[in-house]
Amino acid sequence: MKRIHIICEGQTEETFVNEVLAPYLERREVFPAASLVGKPGHKGGFVTTERMTRDIKLRLLGDRQAWCTTFFDFYGLDADFVGKQEATQRRSHEEKAEIIESSLRSHVLQETNDGVIQRFIPYVQMYEFEGLLFSDPARLASGIFEPHLEPELALIRNSFGSPEEINDSPLTAPSKRILKLMPGYEKPLYGSLAAIEIGIDVMRQECSRFDQWIQKMETAGGE
Repeated sequence: MKRIHIICEGQTEETFVNEVLAPYLERREVFPAASLVGKPGHKGGFVTTERMTRDIKLRLLGDRQAWCTTFFDFYGLDADFVGKQEATQRRSHEEKAEIIESSLRSHVLQETNDGVIQRFIPYVQMYEFEGLLFSDPARLASGIFEPHLEPELALIRNSFGSPEEINDSPLTAPSKRILKLMPGYEKPLYGSLAAIEIGIDVMRQECSRFDQWIQKMETAGGE
């Protein structure tokens, strides 16, 4: 049995972990505990290097039998987040994510030590949580109770090589695309309903970086 603290950017990610990801991982003897970045009672968001590092250290140093990982959007990162400026100069989503994750890991290492860092799995969602929902446009449309939107959602999905490539500008981020089609879209509620409809296995098939993150949690500690 493995315990993993998952530090989430906001309520949408926290709800997804608790209602969709946790049951999936628990069947694999991995038990996640989701929490929002920042002080207890805070709604999350505003992801800065300082806030994220403080929370990571708290989990790693305060619970030495557990692992810790992150679940935040590239889209929502503060402009001064470690690696962000370098990452924005790269073209591929893989390079951007790798730079952010490597930079965060190095920063946490400076604040802790080699033994502690081995229990840390940095992860940034490219580009936004809703990107995962485009893994199956038909189930996404069904999950948000708007089945007639399937063709338009499929058109968006098919314009990219992967759901993780749906880009991060203020007007074209995945959630903004859904909102344009469904003005009443509420992220925590409809996001989780759609995720349940789609399922983790489909997301893993369509989103390679998300799949790698799940693999790392499943194999944490080599058990």
